[in-house]
Amino acid sequence: MQARRASRELALILFSQLDKNLEKYKTEDFSTIVLKSVRTLVSSSADEVSHCVSQLNELKNQIIDFENNHEDNLSRPIDCDNIPVAIPLTSDFEAKIDVMLQAAEKTMSALDIAELCTLSHQEDVQEYVMTLCSTYQNHKEEIDKMISEFAFGWDIERIFKIDKDILRIAISELAFVKDAPHKVVIDEALELAKKYSTDDSPSFINGILARVVEKYV
Repeated sequence: MQARRASRELALILFSQLDKNLEKYKTEDFSTIVLKSVRTLVSSSADEVSHCVSQLNELKNQIIDFENNHEDNLSRPIDCDNIPVAIPLTSDFEAKIDVMLQAAEKTMSALDIAELCTLSHQEDVQEYVMTLCSTYQNHKEEIDKMISEFAFGWDIERIFKIDKDILRIAISELAFVKDAPHKVVIDEALELAKKYSTDDSPSFINGILARVVEKYV
């Protein structure tokens, strides 16, 4: 995970914790909220992985019991090792395989969060998170006006908060920070939408950001 990408994701996590009264926050508040949020993510991820490991152990025990109690092994002398037996793909075992797949996905997610946690302590990452947040804080009315202008048929108050926050971060970069290529900013905004929001969000966000670039950048 690149530093800037981590900064954008951490900024999104930070934005999710802020209320509308942005003026009351200071840089120290932003830093504290990011740290607490990342710790919460890591803890939640660890709990999910632990739960998945428990389910995998349960599946392993079920398979062992199935082999032990199979008629081919029950008829063998007690001092002989079990012979392998075919496991029927019943709906129960299929469900357990799904658990294994989910465990793999959660493990990958946990690794991603662990990397994000590590990067959150890097000075350049922290500085860029603060830049994104303070930029939006200083240009809130202008940025939200751009969103309203191009969110055809949508009241800004009715747009999903996660989508608004992704847009706010991207527009802060595009229109005010101006420290990264437009394509990179937009592509990473779309990746955040795919990761955290609905299936329709990437196209919605892409449309607004394209119009912002065309008119204001």
